[in-house]
Amino acid sequence: MTLNPADDAFAAQLRETLPDDVLRPAEGRYLEEPRGLYHGRSGLLALPRSVEEVSRLVAAAQAARVGVVPFGGGTGLVGGQTLPEGPAPLILSLERMNAIRAVLPSENVLVAEAGAILADVQAAAASAGRLFPLSLASEGSARIGGTLATNAGGVNVLRYGNARDLCLGLEAVLPDGRIWNGLTRLRKDNTGYDLRNLLIGAEGTLGVITAAALKLWPVPARDGTAMIVVPSPRAALDLLSLARERMGEGVSAFELIHRQGLLFLTEVLPDVRQPFATPPEWCVLIEVGLARGLDPSEALQSLFAEALDAGLASDGLIAQSQAQRDAFWSVREHLPEANRRIGSVSSHDISVPLGALPEFIERGADEVGRIGRFRINCFGHVGDGNLHYNVFPMPGGDRADHAREREPIKRALHDLVDSLDGSISAEHGIGRMKVEDLERYGDAVKLDAMRAIKAALDPAGIMNPGAVLRGAAGASGS
Repeated sequence: MTLNPADDAFAAQLRETLPDDVLRPAEGRYLEEPRGLYHGRSGLLALPRSVEEVSRLVAAAQAARVGVVPFGGGTGLVGGQTLPEGPAPLILSLERMNAIRAVLPSENVLVAEAGAILADVQAAAASAGRLFPLSLASEGSARIGGTLATNAGGVNVLRYGNARDLCLGLEAVLPDGRIWNGLTRLRKDNTGYDLRNLLIGAEGTLGVITAAALKLWPVPARDGTAMIVVPSPRAALDLLSLARERMGEGVSAFELIHRQGLLFLTEVLPDVRQPFATPPEWCVLIEVGLARGLDPSEALQSLFAEALDAGLASDGLIAQSQAQRDAFWSVREHLPEANRRIGSVSSHDISVPLGALPEFIERGADEVGRIGRFRINCFGHVGDGNLHYNVFPMPGGDRADHAREREPIKRALHDLVDSLDGSISAEHGIGRMKVEDLERYGDAVKLDAMRAIKAALDPAGIMNPGAVLRGAAGASGS
């Protein structure tokens, strides 16, 4: 289906029904994404202040057959926030719709507009004595609408789930401009198809999320953090099992870190304080939050002692202050930045069944080794089976020198993931980067159903054309 550009005539039409300052030329950060792999078309930028203005914008875009690219915080890593080809789109940023509409601690609910920054939502919850547990490295700039549109994960999925699991209801604008008032605070609502869960994770291809009712949680009475050296990924999984046997759902994060990541920190971010004088081959970062009357430090000490006796650990540190906790987490949170500074040949956000993690790590290194000599930084949320498996040049090399090897590496690793019944996108989404991968590895029946849903809700193909599903960003029809 052909689309038309967001040209001067389209802008003039919009200005007839919108305030003067809503529209401006799209430039700068609205045309970029963090990895620099895509550069967006310079179309028209819209900055609405209300759901009614969003409705007018989308309805006009459908009538004019103009593509709409929703833009959140711009932190997505698969190119879903940029349109690199085709007619210039209407870029729709909800950054002005950033209000916290309600905080209801007695219900453990917070209602936020889609443009609210994740860190501000966390702070609003904290001011009411509650926890909004979604936590990402980009939480200072990621916006709630984008985190829901991509079903973001983060470090606390083990205990609290993905963004999808933290949402009760949505307000959204559908591709024809109609407003769906689904901003329910109900925890039980069994009245047919779940449109909320259809829009969450759709990456703006089925509509625009404008507000959300989010689940809050009691703040754990006491937190504890430890870094424990483990002999292998298999031992890390056994340690996780032991921790959950001892502390149940009190285990909120369990992050696996490989030596290569620590060496990268030493190389490009030497100011990041590391817990061990000699980087271990493998270590895990454990976060626990326990109820009143329970001592997380004692629980972690007991866990470490038992792990030591079982051969699951050889060294460890338990944070004795908030400063030490922050230092431990700083190591984990700076790994992506170190990766960016080194420059990867091929980066992967994958998940496999927990029991298959050790096999993937071992066989993945073999697959990469068959293609060439590289450094591998493998780290991630091992508690939920999600690894960030990134391949880098050897010291002194440059990723540009390995451009021909990028695709073979990706194909080999994704083939391995598929053979282990895993996913080639664990938490980053499909965007534009993984459309071909979804076609290659996705279930054919699921893909047919997705295309049918897209055609039913967005027959003109205006919503984030070319993201998730192929097609739609064709040449101008004018």
